[in-house]
Amino acid sequence: MKLTILDPGHFHAALVQKKMYSDVEAAVHVYAGEGPDLDDYLRKIESYNGRAENPTRWQMQLHAGSGFLEAFVADRAGDVVVIAGNNRRKTEYLTHAVAAGMNVLADKPMAIDTAGFESLVRAFAVAGENGVLLYDIMTERHEITTLLQKEFSAIESVFGELLQGSEQNPAVTKESVHYFSKLVSGTPIKRPAWFFDVAQQGDGLVDITTHLVDLVQWECFPDEILDYRKEIRILGAKRWPTEISPAQFEKVTQLKTYPAYLRKDIQSNGSLHTYANGEIDYRIKGVHAKVSVRWNFEAPAGAGDTHFSVMRGTRSSLAIRQGEAEGYQPVLYIEPLAGTGGTAFHDALKHALKRLHEKYPGVDADRSADQWRVAVPAAYHVGHEAHFGQVTEQFLAYVKSGSLPSWEVPNMLAKYYTTTKALEVATG
Repeated sequence: MKLTILDPGHFHAALVQKKMYSDVEAAVHVYAGEGPDLDDYLRKIESYNGRAENPTRWQMQLHAGSGFLEAFVADRAGDVVVIAGNNRRKTEYLTHAVAAGMNVLADKPMAIDTAGFESLVRAFAVAGENGVLLYDIMTERHEITTLLQKEFSAIESVFGELLQGSEQNPAVTKESVHYFSKLVSGTPIKRPAWFFDVAQQGDGLVDITTHLVDLVQWECFPDEILDYRKEIRILGAKRWPTEISPAQFEKVTQLKTYPAYLRKDIQSNGSLHTYANGEIDYRIKGVHAKVSVRWNFEAPAGAGDTHFSVMRGTRSSLAIRQGEAEGYQPVLYIEPLAGTGGTAFHDALKHALKRLHEKYPGVDADRSADQWRVAVPAAYHVGHEAHFGQVTEQFLAYVKSGSLPSWEVPNMLAKYYTTTKALEVATG
């Protein structure tokens, strides 16, 4: 297969190429406008090609200039197109790609507002008519504690059945904390200035929450087809800004002044307000869920992006924590309901672990007071950057087979309906 990269403005585009793929040619066509986004992408690929350990062998064939999109459509140079960059034109790009008969692997979010969602609905229809696949990069499905949370939630003797919950006490809660300043592939990240503009990057309610809403669907209703028109109801949504000082902005963008499109968000003290934070309360197939995302500027020493997740069942809750007590590494806890954590539960858990060993050898659980801490061998913690390769491998397999699982497209629509509808609710 031949790989094409379209307008790579986000470092996720480069992370797809952090490894080679046996069924993909080394020559890669890149279509983009000239500028710092393209330069940063090419430097990352050069670093992967030039590293001492397991270097990549990508051969970049560059098509740069103001008419890059027209050239991309005319050339149809790839079987698989990767789109990861400025989200303002995301649906336009992926629509052109599927209309031209190319498979698309797109970074999230594929839609950042209601108009974008409506365009996405049409893009999926065009993809179906042309026999190509459109898919988003859901890396968090490959994180080991999330995988194990899903596995245990399907074991009735341990988890029971998923509760319906309530607005005050949701059955599923997922929270994510991210940082503007961090390391990527071992070096300090450089953010494009547009990353701080919700008109281009997307509001916090439609960006990282895409992952969280996806995990709610994927874990709670595995392999089920969801109908967003009937089975999802937004109960409430809110958004709030992160304040970025001029010095912090310069640190991560390497720009000494704010571009004109950010002036609308500059406060009287010179700081920048970017609406990167959001919370959604909603009901999906009768189950109450709550997802929230928060962006701070920089993590505490030794920390990074963190994830918190709870699924509540009739026998136990399954909680992923990643705080100071866990050394800022994700840990899954199994917490039996009060009065149910005795010998019978312990025996059921031991039996469940034996079943899991067929798929995940070495996974165990250690009891601490009234809960069990799931012990995961270090080999399973491959890191967030490696998940991009795992998603790409899966997508290439789908392309070779000619289809996605039957539930993927309707559930992608359900996911983006949830996030864009929540933004509509939050902004009135």
